[in-house]
Amino acid sequence: MRVLGVLGAAGIAPAAVLTPVRRRDDVVVGAVASRSGARDYADRYGIPAAYDSYAALLADPSIDLVYNALPPSLHAEWTVAALRAGKDVLCEKPFTMTAAEARRVAATAEETGRRAVEAFHDFYHPLQGLVRGLLAEGVLGRIRAVEAVFDGSNPYEPNTIRHEPSLGGGALMDLGCYPVHWVRSMFGEPTVVRAEADRNPSGADLTMRAELTVGPDAAPVSLHCSMVEGVALRSTIVVQGELGALQVENLVFPSAGHSVRLTLGDVPHVSTVAGRQTYDHQLEAVLAALDSGAPLPTEGDDPVLNMAVIDAIYAAAGFERPWS
Repeated sequence: MRVLGVLGAAGIAPAAVLTPVRRRDDVVVGAVASRSGARDYADRYGIPAAYDSYAALLADPSIDLVYNALPPSLHAEWTVAALRAGKDVLCEKPFTMTAAEARRVAATAEETGRRAVEAFHDFYHPLQGLVRGLLAEGVLGRIRAVEAVFDGSNPYEPNTIRHEPSLGGGALMDLGCYPVHWVRSMFGEPTVVRAEADRNPSGADLTMRAELTVGPDAAPVSLHCSMVEGVALRSTIVVQGELGALQVENLVFPSAGHSVRLTLGDVPHVSTVAGRQTYDHQLEAVLAALDSGAPLPTEGDDPVLNMAVIDAIYAAAGFERPWS
């Protein structure tokens, strides 16, 4: 029986780990740590232990798996600390603030023999498995163009995690990291050509538009993410190939409804894929990998490469990132 500890009394934790854990009999949540309100959070969600410091949770010998739900600015520091304390870590996206930080985390995982996994829950749903399979089979022939979009309204509030650059805020960090990961996992490592952003008063990107290329033919990729107030929630990828087109709607939360539209020639075929909540698939994959020792696609070099693309997009958009 694995015992999971939660770093940060975060709003995402109930959906991401607390509820999926309750649906299993091979893992329990043993503790939560927060600098304020840990006991209230623990009582609300039925967590046995509450710590008022992250170090205290890492010192708990019963905890063997840590879910890092802290702000991105604290991901590297406390993931490294957890690894050095002998814990495996499932770290919320974005993995770190920069690729340099991600490399430090990956090196620590290698050094300690523990695991540090980036929480791209959508990757583990059968929907993305199907999409990756279709593209790997070459059903579209040579890729001509790709469009990847993740938009979701998040009204600007100063001094909040998603809107302060120093905390890891911005549309690219919060939303765009997903389409960056789709592009990389489906087509290989991209090249960033150009990017532009609309910024909030704190200097973080409210909207990011980037142009990339992938593959030996340098197929163009349009990547868009926005958290502008009122923008419709959308997570979509459209792939144009020499033999047809593929459009997938709602890659991030497919259990809430999704569609796969594959058009070959002039014949469209629309389908869906059976599956559970993405977070259930993710937890299952992580626990299986820990038991077997097999590597996961979202650990090792993968988080480093994802952050490298994010770094390159910010640089192309003219962002000066003093923490990089």
